[in-house]
Amino acid sequence: MPSTSESNKPIRVMVCDDHPIMRHGLRAAIEPVEDMTVIAEVEDGEEAIARYAALQPTVALMDLQMPKVDGLEAIRAIREMDPKACIVVLTSYPGDARVVRALALGATSYLLKSSSVQEVIRAIRAAVQGRAVISPELAQQVAVQIGSERLTEREITVLQYVSLGHSNKEVARALSVSEDTVKSRLSNAMAKLGAADRTHAVMLAVQRGFLDAENLN
Repeated sequence: MPSTSESNKPIRVMVCDDHPIMRHGLRAAIEPVEDMTVIAEVEDGEEAIARYAALQPTVALMDLQMPKVDGLEAIRAIREMDPKACIVVLTSYPGDARVVRALALGATSYLLKSSSVQEVIRAIRAAVQGRAVISPELAQQVAVQIGSERLTEREITVLQYVSLGHSNKEVARALSVSEDTVKSRLSNAMAKLGAADRTHAVMLAVQRGFLDAENLN
């Protein structure tokens, strides 16, 4: 909770997004707010880490999909630099796995870009006060999945290969494991996701944020 003297200072916001229209739109929405000011716009995670170190913003609005260094890695690096950093994720990518990863790395809140300006402003203020905000639809997803088994990194890797159209034999060769091992990992992943088949497993893994749809080409 900020002190009285700190509360009189404007909330200094750094906007991190690789789309100029999104950055400029957020600036236009935030600047008129009496107790806020945008001190920087950055277009990739590498720049976000450097500018955070130089400017020490009150709150960083962070996209996840950015070039050079992605948002999750930027969150990790910034929180290592400043354990009290306030980071509000503002992204197009839903999925309970992404939410959990971002919050585990130190993000304060997680909003979708479909959120209203008022919701973003509220989340910024809440972050300064030490309160977390998660988009309602994401909070519901996370609540539904609480207690469910998480996919292991090995299971996710197998699903990544499967999503690219590789057979079990090809996956086994690429990972230097037996085909039975690949089948076991895929079977475990399908059971955890409640998938009917391998294609369904990939679809569910994307929906929940274990796989990134942009990389499935």
